[in-house]
Amino acid sequence: MNKSFKRLAIATVISATATFGWAETQGVTDDEIIIGSVNDLSGIFAAVGVPATKGANVVFDRVNEAGGVHGRKIRYVVEDNGYQMPRAMQGYNKLLNRDKVFAMLQSLGTPMNIAGFKLLDPKGIPNVAPLTAARQMLQEPVRNKFTSFSTYYDQARVGVKYLSGEFGSQTVCTMYLPTDFGEEILEGSKAGAEEAGITFGSETTHKPDETDFVGSLSKLKEEGCDIVTMALGVRQAITVVGTAKKMGLTDMKFLGTSASFLTVVAQVPGGVTDGFYAAASWQDLWARADEPAPAAFIEEYKAATGDDPVGFAMLGYSAAEMMVKALEAAGPDLTQDSFIQAMETLDYQDELIGNHMTFGPDDHQGADSVYVNVVENGAWKLVYEE
Repeated sequence: MNKSFKRLAIATVISATATFGWAETQGVTDDEIIIGSVNDLSGIFAAVGVPATKGANVVFDRVNEAGGVHGRKIRYVVEDNGYQMPRAMQGYNKLLNRDKVFAMLQSLGTPMNIAGFKLLDPKGIPNVAPLTAARQMLQEPVRNKFTSFSTYYDQARVGVKYLSGEFGSQTVCTMYLPTDFGEEILEGSKAGAEEAGITFGSETTHKPDETDFVGSLSKLKEEGCDIVTMALGVRQAITVVGTAKKMGLTDMKFLGTSASFLTVVAQVPGGVTDGFYAAASWQDLWARADEPAPAAFIEEYKAATGDDPVGFAMLGYSAAEMMVKALEAAGPDLTQDSFIQAMETLDYQDELIGNHMTFGPDDHQGADSVYVNVVENGAWKLVYEE
């Protein structure tokens, strides 16, 4: 073999090896799939993020104990953003560049997800079932994005129309965090008022650490607000409702979205949140605790964690089950393309959350249902669905 031909042969081998290396899918090895999440484990939405993470881990632990998916164990790496943007971006950078995740699951926060897309999209990393119902979760490019539920916009819109029709309310107002999350609920509230033929009166903006709402509620009283929609932190929503009762604002109907549809909100001692409404895209767990799927989940979750599950534990569990279904459908030759194609074939009844989940090449939103619930005697009660 002459030297020129030998050099060419060696170069060909090197080139082929490099091509093979480049073709390998990030976050996938022969025995492992790495899934990431940038979640809130310590901030104003920790009551959402902590149980959702636990619920997902119950599924992944069970699947791993049974041998994984096509022989691969799932490693779920969760970074705490504390609902703060700098920490969120640190989390995304770590997961993408150090942990080399294959996909993201249940990342929390509208502004955090939107910022994260700038890092995810160039790599084509799938973002599945984010813990936000913002419309921007399906912004272009849509190909790598999959959501589970109806949007905040539709939840606020449907909830306002329901309350107006039920109580003859005439003026809608909104209390919100001035973020993408808050802005969407504000827009949905205005749309609901327009569809109901009533007035949108006023709005107040708030900081994530704000705790005194007397001044804002006084302003809304003067504006004649009889429906008040909220896009606030969990503790803030509870504080607003409790403060309004102390101020004697019994004619105001307070409406949250899925961000407020939590077991802990309903179970505040002393009936503080009784009469508070929330429009969400799934059904309450404990209201259906005697049904087969919720009962089986409650039993499995308690056995795995030692705790009673709350609503967002159910969502984390459901999202992880969906992820596993797609990984199974993608087959052993797992790539981003095969996973996305598998997600687009999912069509099943999720008996746990009470929704039919269906995806397609032109439909990356699993369900569009809206359920309006009210807190009654420390529990959520379904009053309307659309």
